Amino acid sequence: MKNRRIMPNSKGAAPLDVVIAVMAFLAALALGASLIAQHAADSWSAGLSGKITVQILPASTGAARDGLAAETEAALAVLRGTPGIVRATPLTEAEQLKLVQPWLGAEALVAELPLPQLIDADIAPGSVLDMDALARHLKSAAPHAVLDDHSHWINRLRDLAQTLVWSAYGVLFLIAVATASIVAFATRAGLDAHNDMVSLLHQMGAQAGFIARVFEGHYFRAALTAAGAGAATAAAIFLAAGGLQSVGYEAVPFLPPLSVKPIELLWMLAVPAAASLIALVTARVSVLAALRQIH
Repeated sequence: MKNRRIMPNSKGAAPLDVVIAVMAFLAALALGASLIAQHAADSWSAGLSGKITVQILPASTGAARDGLAAETEAALAVLRGTPGIVRATPLTEAEQLKLVQPWLGAEALVAELPLPQLIDADIAPGSVLDMDALARHLKSAAPHAVLDDHSHWINRLRDLAQTLVWSAYGVLFLIAVATASIVAFATRAGLDAHNDMVSLLHQMGAQAGFIARVFEGHYFRAALTAAGAGAATAAAIFLAAGGLQSVGYEAVPFLPPLSVKPIELLWMLAVPAAASLIALVTARVSVLAALRQIH
C-alpha cells in the first residue's frame, strides 16, 4: 500500500488549499512587480545614459525672447565643438509641446507658456566629459543655458528600483513565513485528527520518519497543486496586462507597462516549487516534533 493511501483525505483540506493558492498568487504578483520595477529602471536609465540636455531659459520680456535663438545657436556651437559629443540638436516647438502634454493635457494652452528651448545631445560611447567645464563654457556663450547630465535622475531611478525589488523580496519572505505557519498548524491538526491511526502505526513498529513521510508527501502534493493554481492565475493577469495595448488601451504616462516578457513568466514556476518545498520541510519538522511529544 502506498504511503499516500495511509492518510485519508481530510474534510477540511479545501480551506488550506485556498489559503496556499492565495499566498502563491500574492507571491507571484510580488515577483512580477520586482521584474517590472527592474525593467522600468533599466529602460529609463538606458534612455538617459549617454545623453545630456541643455535648457535655454526664456526671459520675461519680448526683447530678451528675441535673443533666445542667438543663445541657442551659441550653445549649439559649444556642444558641437566639444570632443565626445557626437550630436546636438534643438527640439522643435512641436516636440517640446509634446513633452509637456502628459503633465498639462492636450487641451491646455501650452503654446502660450514661456517654455525653454531644449537641446538634446548624445555622448559618444566610452567618452567622459568634464561636465563642470562644459557648464562654464555654455554659461559663457549663453548666459541663460542650464546643463543637465541626468546623473541625478539616473541615480534616483536606480535607488527607487532597488527599493521596490527589495520590498518585493520582503513580501516574498513574509509570504513564505505565513505559508510555513499555516502548514505547521494544518499538520498538527492532521496529527490530532488521525491520532488513532498514528498510534496504531507506531504500535506496529512504524518509525517516526515513515509517519513523517506520509504527512509530508500529502502536504507537498497539496501545496504544489494549490500554489500552481495561484501562480498560474497571476501569470495570466500579467499576460492579459501585456495585451491591453494591442486592443486599444493606452499605457498610463510615466508608469512602466504592467507586464512581463513571456519568457520571464517561467520565473512563476519558482512559486509552486518553493511553496511545495516549504510545505514538505515544515510538515516533516512539525510531525517529528509532535511525535516526540506524543510518544
